[in-house]
Amino acid sequence: MSPPAWTAPWKSEARKLVSLAMPVAATQLSTMLMGFVDTVMVGRVGVEAIAAVALANVCLFAVLMFFAGVMFGLDPIVSQAHGANQGERAGRALQHGLVLCAVFSLPACLALLATERVLLFFGQDPALARTAQEFITVQIPSTPFFLIYFALRQYLQGREIVRPPLFVILFANGVNAFLCWVFIFGNLGSPALGVVGAGLATAFTRVFMAGSLALLIVRWELYRGAWVPWSRESLSPRAILEVVRYGVPVAFQILLEMLAFGAATLLAGRLGPLALAAHTIALNMASIAFMLPLGVASGAATRVGNLLGAREPAAAQRAAWVALLLGTGVMTASAVAFVALRHWLPQIYTEDPGAIALAATILPIAGAFQIFDGAQVVGCGILRGMGNVRPALLFNLVGYWLLGIPFSIWLGFEYAGGRGWGLPGVWWGLCFGLAVVASLLVLRIASHGPAHLESRLPGAAQTSAAH
Repeated sequence: MSPPAWTAPWKSEARKLVSLAMPVAATQLSTMLMGFVDTVMVGRVGVEAIAAVALANVCLFAVLMFFAGVMFGLDPIVSQAHGANQGERAGRALQHGLVLCAVFSLPACLALLATERVLLFFGQDPALARTAQEFITVQIPSTPFFLIYFALRQYLQGREIVRPPLFVILFANGVNAFLCWVFIFGNLGSPALGVVGAGLATAFTRVFMAGSLALLIVRWELYRGAWVPWSRESLSPRAILEVVRYGVPVAFQILLEMLAFGAATLLAGRLGPLALAAHTIALNMASIAFMLPLGVASGAATRVGNLLGAREPAAAQRAAWVALLLGTGVMTASAVAFVALRHWLPQIYTEDPGAIALAATILPIAGAFQIFDGAQVVGCGILRGMGNVRPALLFNLVGYWLLGIPFSIWLGFEYAGGRGWGLPGVWWGLCFGLAVVASLLVLRIASHGPAHLESRLPGAAQTSAAH
């Protein structure tokens, strides 16, 4: 018996989303692999080296991902322009993004120069803070290249071109590993630079990534149909501010989320080294699984934007629901694995029986957490494709900071007469906050999703960021 005819568009949409999502997810996993290789190679230098790099990365990721997050402002503009066959608008948007890369490079570099002072303010060991600053200082000149790579990647994704960034990051992993081997350990005539060598390797790899992606765009003529020569319009403050208007709420949303997980890590640290180790194991596994719905979210942003640009809001709404089903579906499978393998998975990270046992108690909570995390990240991608970015920022503020973190503190430390549930309580608080964020996003998409924009779709395919 053949399936009902009404399922055909849903299956077709699912195939389209998967074709967009899988290369993006692979790109994100490859990016994580680069950090993993850095940690493993620096670990051979010593425990202090690992600690210094870990501290440095807290500041590094917060600064870089905030400014890179503004580049997500290209998503609704480029994807909707692509769907409307407005290549000139897509090309101009990239130019505006590249101008912002130049503008934001200076404040990003100045913020990174303050790493040591920030770490000392939060009571970190002075020697580790000094080493962390050295690790970051050698990377500062590569900051513009990091932002440029991010802008080029979002430009291509908005036009449904997702494989070139994957090719670049795969090669970049090899480049990074080779340069780490040279600079960290002093091979091929280089002095052994330790942690500073790891920073140099990262800096040169960022230059390679930006240069290689730009070269592929030019050599493969990926700009065709979506480019115009640079002109005075490329520097238009009004047009540049459009990218900022979309991108800044996304940047703050990312920052709020990163700070929330950082706060949870600090709470776990208050429970002792064993709890911190178990928390780190569970969070690392959750981060790896998160790459799959993150890919779906990028595909959703592209598809929803393309379909709105083509003035097909009903199809865009269908794409939104399919993306949410895919995102929660892959994370449901991940949750089942977390529960079924909860005693085995922590053994990949440690041989300590106490850490393994404690991690096993929180992995089922992390499984529930995963399902809500999949829904929220895909929901944010859908709103980005619509250009409706401010609600996600508000929902993250409410879910994480007004509810999630306070509940983590209460359940972890204050509940039951001040005894609390310890680490499981911290994770239940995070899970509750994510459930609130995911629920609010799904309700927003149901009540104000793409299908509700039909009467407000202008010819230029611009939607209001303030809606």
